Amino acid sequence: MLIPARDEAAAIAAVIQELRGQGLERIRVVDNGSGDDTAAVASAAGAEVVVEPRPGYGRACWRGLDGLPPAVEWIFFCDGDGSDDLAALPRLLAAAAEADLVLGNRLAGAEGRRAMTPLQHFGNRLATRLIQLGWGHRYRDLGPMRLIRRRCLEALALRDRGFGWTLEMQVRAVEQGCRIREVPVGYRPRQGGRSKISGSLLGSLRAGEVILRTLGGLYLARIRRRRQP
Repeated sequence: MLIPARDEAAAIAAVIQELRGQGLERIRVVDNGSGDDTAAVASAAGAEVVVEPRPGYGRACWRGLDGLPPAVEWIFFCDGDGSDDLAALPRLLAAAAEADLVLGNRLAGAEGRRAMTPLQHFGNRLATRLIQLGWGHRYRDLGPMRLIRRRCLEALALRDRGFGWTLEMQVRAVEQGCRIREVPVGYRPRQGGRSKISGSLLGSLRAGEVILRTLGGLYLARIRRRRQP
């Protein structure tokens, strides 16, 4: 269980408690350069805390993956701001019986759709449509709650160290022929902290730029591989 977190002291304890209530004991929080007490609060709540001071969602995820015990076969990601409804975790685990990557679809319910900002909706529509055009797979969402088989994740050889991490994961999963499932999950307004993407117009514009740059780079790489003898 990995939770990349930055300045989530107001919500992280409740997230950890909810996960522990679901029976998860191996919870690792990656403090990604917080200026508040995120690390101390997470540790007091019973999580293992590692530190990645360099900013970047993908970089935090990579730091969290470092040194995982060999026995770990599945990795679950979620946000530390309390927006993910973790009551859906049993449904993700059930879907994993026939999948390598299980994604939480926040758009499946009216509550989740209302909780997402217009710019989040726009980013989702843009990215999922471009993936469908470029790779022929129709995703419904790019949500943070996801469960992936460890050997599948390692085969994806992800390179992005920023907010393109989740997008690259979904594209590379299609390219690698991973079995993909999307499961309806609840979603709610963040319970603490400030969004690093959708919390401002500038952040949202940057997120749109990341989507286009990430998908463009992945598509060009795909074309180059096809041209190789």
